[in-house]
Amino acid sequence: MRNVKRKMGKLMKTVLVAAAIFVAGTLAGQEQMHVQAAGRPVEIKSCLISGDDVLCMIEAKNVPSSDDGKYYVYANEVYEDGPEGEIVATVDAESSVTADFPLNYNTEDSNLSRKFLIAVKRGGQMMQVSDEHYITNPEEAAEFTSERMSTGIKGILLDTTRVLDGDLEDLGVQQVIYNLSVDELCSGADVPGAISFDYNGKTYYFNHEIVTHYDQLFKLLNEKGMQITVVLLNRGEGAYSQDLVHPMAKEGDVDCPGYALNVADEEGVSHLKAVCAFLGQRYSGRVDCGQIDNWIVGNEVNARTEWWYMNSTSLDVNVNVYVKAFRIMYNEMKAMNANVQIYNSIDQEWNRKSNPGSFLAKEYLDKFNYYMNREGNVDWGLSYHPYNSPLYDPYAWNGPAVWVKQNISTPYITMQNVDILIDYMHEDKFLNPSGDVRSISLAEIGFTSYFGEEKQEASVAYGYLKAASLPDVDAFMLFRLTDDAHEMESKLSLGIEDLDGNKKPAYDIYKNLGTGNEAEAKERASEIIGMDIDEMIEDNIVWTRSGDGVVQ
Repeated sequence: MRNVKRKMGKLMKTVLVAAAIFVAGTLAGQEQMHVQAAGRPVEIKSCLISGDDVLCMIEAKNVPSSDDGKYYVYANEVYEDGPEGEIVATVDAESSVTADFPLNYNTEDSNLSRKFLIAVKRGGQMMQVSDEHYITNPEEAAEFTSERMSTGIKGILLDTTRVLDGDLEDLGVQQVIYNLSVDELCSGADVPGAISFDYNGKTYYFNHEIVTHYDQLFKLLNEKGMQITVVLLNRGEGAYSQDLVHPMAKEGDVDCPGYALNVADEEGVSHLKAVCAFLGQRYSGRVDCGQIDNWIVGNEVNARTEWWYMNSTSLDVNVNVYVKAFRIMYNEMKAMNANVQIYNSIDQEWNRKSNPGSFLAKEYLDKFNYYMNREGNVDWGLSYHPYNSPLYDPYAWNGPAVWVKQNISTPYITMQNVDILIDYMHEDKFLNPSGDVRSISLAEIGFTSYFGEEKQEASVAYGYLKAASLPDVDAFMLFRLTDDAHEMESKLSLGIEDLDGNKKPAYDIYKNLGTGNEAEAKERASEIIGMDIDEMIEDNIVWTRSGDGVVQ
């Protein structure tokens, strides 16, 4: 949501197709990127963990000329471009060849979340002849394979002050989502009681009080039968986490709830790897620590000026940085817990942006998917926030016609036309390595009661039932349990309880959804809407109204 909120072995070889050229490098701001173009003659088909090694399959339709007839496999840190990193293997330059080298997991030379490229020596100089490629099966290194706690899609944003009052159980929620910032986690060697964590040859420190609190909280939620999703944020605060803030996020006089993670230098990248490994290991179902099944990398990252700030208006620069952070989090966490799911995060502004400093959600998703496919397809998930437009519009089932349309060019994707997003994710280019549709989490969605509690009541029912009708949707996370005074200043009374804890009608209808009392909830929603809600959803009946969000 926008300005009104302040919101974390052995495998058979597989194939990927990619063509590329040696040129390529565009410097935008402080971030070097490579632009895909026709011409790079060598393809890295896969980089896969096999036991303690990495197998890198290399193919070329036309073997490039070289001084010595050799391919050099470079292992680069994410901030290194071109033949800059460490040469980890040398093999004969042939049309099809496999290079192998040590994984070196949890050592100072770990290759787990590095990117690999092929170079040849020509005229005494190293020339890149392939695109970069990451390891795509990090789960092969995992110690933990915790069974996921998947019991249903019904979820809510966690209010930690209300965990013990029984409302979560009363509502029957099966999932909770929580925002966690790296700022509060990180500590230093000089802090009494700090938790030490040895990783990749270095020692890192975490706040004992904060971590212990989360251990107890997550374990308690698991005991209540609830699956946990955590959004990992970077608020840019904290004395021990400044190296996690991207250098370009430190430029300019800005105050944002979310800053881009640092993937630009050795200090930041090493620390980020350790943070992800620590969290992935600790919350992998270990005794007394709890289990987190889903992690979301940042919040609404297309909203650059609010949630993934960098001093750059270039879509390619911003997405490139995000993808690097995503790769690190994906590989480091799944190498701890094989069954954890990692999601990106975009908002509802599909083809229209209300803030000129942001990027369109669709163009951000497309660019993200381009890089993920180009550098090695993995099973990433999509976290989407299908809020109404405008945010304070109270009708989930009858949005303004100017903003909500039934085609891919729609300005916004809300719950009303979310099937457009689902259909888009069915396209071949978005499928996961197994050829399946990715996990889609509607990780944040809420409806205001500012213009009447009946409208909120029916909207909650419509939103949940629409989500439940879509088999590719794995989570419906209602935002929020209790009203927020700051949000209410913008007509966003999104809680299903008011500021005093009094339950609104939306509380009871959400409680009944997904239970034996669902028919009662449907009947009530149908009465308010003026049409049978089952018919509306089953037949995909879309109502829109004139105007641009004026409540009628």
